[in-house]
Amino acid sequence: MIELPQQLVRVGASAHSKDDALEQVAALLAEGGNIDPAYLEGMRVRETQANTYLGNGIAIPHGTPDSRHLIRKTGIAVLQLPQGVQWGADGEQVHLVVGIAAASDEHLDILRRLTRVLGDEDGVRRLWVTQNPADIVEALTGERPPAAVTAAPAAAAPALPFSAQVTLPNPLGMHARPATMLANMVKKSGAKVRLGRDAALSSGRSADATKLMQILGLGLTRGTTFTVSSDDQATLKAVVDAIHAGLGDDLSVTPASAAPARRQRDWQPATPGTTLEGVGAADGLVVGVTRQHAPKALNVPDTPTDPAEAAAQLDAALKAADADLDNVIADVRAKFGAEKAAIFGAHKELLADEGTVQDAVSRILDGHGAAWAYQQATNERVASLQKLDDPTLAARAIDLSDVQRRVLRHLLGLHEENIQTGGPVILLAPDLTPSDTARLEPDAVLGFATAQGGPTSHTAIIARGLGLPAMVAVGDGVLDVPDGTPAILDGSAGFLYLNPTDADVQSARDRMAGLARERETARAARHHPGVTRDGVRVEVAANINRAGDAAGALDAGAEGVGLMRTEFLFLERDSLPGEDDQEREYRAMAAALGDRPLIIRTLDIGGDKEVPYLGLAREDNSFLGIRGIRLCFERPDLFLPQLRAIARVARDHPNVHVMFPMISTLEDFRRARAILDDVRQELGAPRIPLGVMVEVPSAALLAEQLAPEVDFFSVGTNDLTQYTLAMDRMHPQLARQTDAMHPAVLQLIRLTVEAAQKHGKWVGVCGGAAGDEVGALVLTGLGVKELSVSTPQIPGVKAALRQHTSQELKELAARALQQPDAASVRALVKG
Repeated sequence: MIELPQQLVRVGASAHSKDDALEQVAALLAEGGNIDPAYLEGMRVRETQANTYLGNGIAIPHGTPDSRHLIRKTGIAVLQLPQGVQWGADGEQVHLVVGIAAASDEHLDILRRLTRVLGDEDGVRRLWVTQNPADIVEALTGERPPAAVTAAPAAAAPALPFSAQVTLPNPLGMHARPATMLANMVKKSGAKVRLGRDAALSSGRSADATKLMQILGLGLTRGTTFTVSSDDQATLKAVVDAIHAGLGDDLSVTPASAAPARRQRDWQPATPGTTLEGVGAADGLVVGVTRQHAPKALNVPDTPTDPAEAAAQLDAALKAADADLDNVIADVRAKFGAEKAAIFGAHKELLADEGTVQDAVSRILDGHGAAWAYQQATNERVASLQKLDDPTLAARAIDLSDVQRRVLRHLLGLHEENIQTGGPVILLAPDLTPSDTARLEPDAVLGFATAQGGPTSHTAIIARGLGLPAMVAVGDGVLDVPDGTPAILDGSAGFLYLNPTDADVQSARDRMAGLARERETARAARHHPGVTRDGVRVEVAANINRAGDAAGALDAGAEGVGLMRTEFLFLERDSLPGEDDQEREYRAMAAALGDRPLIIRTLDIGGDKEVPYLGLAREDNSFLGIRGIRLCFERPDLFLPQLRAIARVARDHPNVHVMFPMISTLEDFRRARAILDDVRQELGAPRIPLGVMVEVPSAALLAEQLAPEVDFFSVGTNDLTQYTLAMDRMHPQLARQTDAMHPAVLQLIRLTVEAAQKHGKWVGVCGGAAGDEVGALVLTGLGVKELSVSTPQIPGVKAALRQHTSQELKELAARALQQPDAASVRALVKG
């Protein structure tokens, strides 16, 4: 941020002409050591080339590019003229002359603030007449200077005094949504915060934490260790805690937006001809003819106009693009849900990035047209993103390109381009933007293949939401395929087969019909009970976070809720939810389920889920520290209101169950049960079925002692796996090895099931292993009676169970326990 010393703000001045005002403001800049006095001539020349009047009585005189060699250091000076002075031929009266010596881009924060000041007409008029220079300094810099000001020019800002190193936990890295949350948090704090890729921020690889594009430009990926520095220690702690908490990302599960795993081909032509290979981005097999789509290049001439007029044009285009995105968000939310709509919420943040707008404004002030200035500013940032090593972050370049085209269309007066297909086709393109993809109609596009792009791009995510088979990164060869070429697209494995034989087309259609029958059979039977082929019941429930998710889970065939993650009531807000807030949510969930079971997990915060506003102490190893039930014991102000809310609901809804997370000893369970019993008795609530999460090896090893006292066990395979194998499931190198099908983990689940069966209790699994086919089959074979999975997985899990008898699954589990590793276990189940 550029500094504006108060001695460079002259209030109560007067000028008899525009040239007199220029002389006075140039003298101020010279006094501050910012310019050689000869720079005044450059300012005069600039006024003959363009009008520097912005509006609302503000002018921003500055020199020409040819006079920049006369700038000694970047800075500004302000001349206040309460009586005003005529500035242009149209009679504009200027009351604030903001002289700019722009040797670098440090002045852009000031320019951005000026655009905001212009929007507050009453505030501007107060600045015309204020007798306190500090009012003007605060308006232009955002910082109010101290009352006592020395006459000496301000010294260079010192290095930020407080710093800490942090490792990014987000599965998809520092993408737009967490970066936006971080930027907004820092802006709200008012402190200075920088992020640096290196231990020393002086290396140049650093970012202002209020600047979205600068944050994205660092290319921070999961597992990256970087430095956070601030001028305020409390802000530093809050920022570090927020980063550890994921900045709004759910770190406990694999994101739904993650790329599908690379698959082996389960179909291929018997007599392949020309074959193009790329990366599978959205599952599915489709037969059709090709159609090329090349978006029209936007011709953006540089047509300079009056800077004030160009700035107004840019502002109008940005507002229009923002309104467009509001409509897109509403449409996408209705079609595909909130997660896909959030993609375009991130587009709104890219649109509002201050650095990009400031850069465009700077080019406008240098005499360029609004469209050309905005294109150049965004092109630089697109190129910077494309250079990032991480493909997920590099994929954000297409998002910024999408935003750029949206703004440029408004600046150029062009309508949004429609994708003309001429019928159901396999679309081929250099790339598709998320906006393009969201507008595709399934009855006109069978699938698509792009020369560029990646499987984690927002374009790929939307394709998966549409159910369109898609492949990306095919290379430029795909752009040479003539329209109307017969083709078979395999979006799962990433192959495009051109000019297939009639026999191969028929074979592909047969496979497509088989896949469709499997999906339809699973969906049609989704409301049937979970059961093996010989009639052994296995309840298939849903893992959900909010009452609003219950209807979708029931429609998918959920037989109850095996895990309600109550921490999301805390994670998705910036203040503590009250007892009444919690009761409303639990009551709505219980009512939506009717007589189906609802298992509410008490607050599970700590480890990978932290809440900055709770002010929890930072731990060196949070996974081994105060988390889950341990935190609840330490914080009765959190635990008791939650238990009271649950008990109040249980008085009216007998389907409510409770389970405690992170139980590692028998004493843990007894203590938690006693607290709940006291609450129940106080409120007159009935006995509530109680279970424990088996997430640590000690709980499994103590299952024989726990089983007589609990009503059920629920195995959290994600945590149980990481604690058993001593591998952080969020570690970038180790995460892929934390597979719950490892025989060591399965042995602990077997011990838990045997202890439960001995005492007439049941075991469920609510971790990720329950949701994949191999996990569902092996766990059922071990004797697990409930599988709680994500909503989309419910029909498939039920369908997998129906293919096998309980005896077959027992034999499968017995073989699995004898295997050396998880890969060998998975190999037992043929895909």
